[in-house]
Amino acid sequence: MMKNRKAIIFGIKGYFLTKKETNLIKKNKPWGIILFSRNVKNLEQLKKLTIQIRKIFNDKKYPILIDAEGGKVSRICKIIDLTIFSQSFFEKLYIKNKKKFLTFYKIYIDSVSSILKYIGVNINTVPVLDIRRKHTHNVIGTRSFSSSLKNVSTLGNICISNYENNKIGTVIKHIPGHGLSKHDTHYKTPIVNENKKILINKDFKAFKKCKSIFAMTAHVVYKKYDPKNTATHSKTIIKKVIRDHIKFNGILISDDISMKSLKLELSHNAIKALKSGCNLVLHCNGNIKEMNKLAKIIPKIDNFTKKKTSDFYKFLG
Repeated sequence: MMKNRKAIIFGIKGYFLTKKETNLIKKNKPWGIILFSRNVKNLEQLKKLTIQIRKIFNDKKYPILIDAEGGKVSRICKIIDLTIFSQSFFEKLYIKNKKKFLTFYKIYIDSVSSILKYIGVNINTVPVLDIRRKHTHNVIGTRSFSSSLKNVSTLGNICISNYENNKIGTVIKHIPGHGLSKHDTHYKTPIVNENKKILINKDFKAFKKCKSIFAMTAHVVYKKYDPKNTATHSKTIIKKVIRDHIKFNGILISDDISMKSLKLELSHNAIKALKSGCNLVLHCNGNIKEMNKLAKIIPKIDNFTKKKTSDFYKFLG
């Protein structure tokens, strides 16, 4: 079932698959599909869309992802308004009253999970484990739980376990840490000059303390490790930091390869991410020309990704 899947996750353009998208997906078999606000009209339409996608594969567990973080990143806002429920909102609640927080956060995640299951989504790209600083760019901002390592890792683990209890996969992001970034990676490459000791004891540690099936890379340069490449494109960071130090042993997904933080042409961005150690690349914008171009050059998933996908399917039950 999984042997012919390609190491890419595609975004699509609208409320239903077009004929061109259907043909592309049938022929090239991307590992998964990610949904955005542009794909969401209402509950029933979204359910029909995920059924349409899964019919192509004849696979009820086919990976379909969405960003339903709450706060400013919530692609299901046409279904339910989660704008007040940012990760930093939950940290404030946690500080005020831990018992109330645990009850409330569980109700929140159970509710989001029941919507995701109804619409046919089995992976939510949460939690954000970036540690906030005074100068952290607003692209992260309230998406981060806290400036405290302890609170980020505690709340991160509670988030993961609540989603996993609902049989929804989670994606820790942006590994190995986006909190020191002063730029928005959609438009510019952030360069982090911080010394290794601080990175190891703070930013990297948040990820080390949380175990998730999936992780998403940061398009950030960590100068003390690799002065030239973002984490997504750095063999050194993926091998030495993410795999060996953080000990993340799940499926590593690149952040969107069409972001301006990555300086190469799109195809090169994709291949370099895979060669550097990402298991899957993410292409979000739904541009069919770009998708066709990428589909031709992206390899099939490797044995490690097959095994981990099989484990994910077992987890789904």
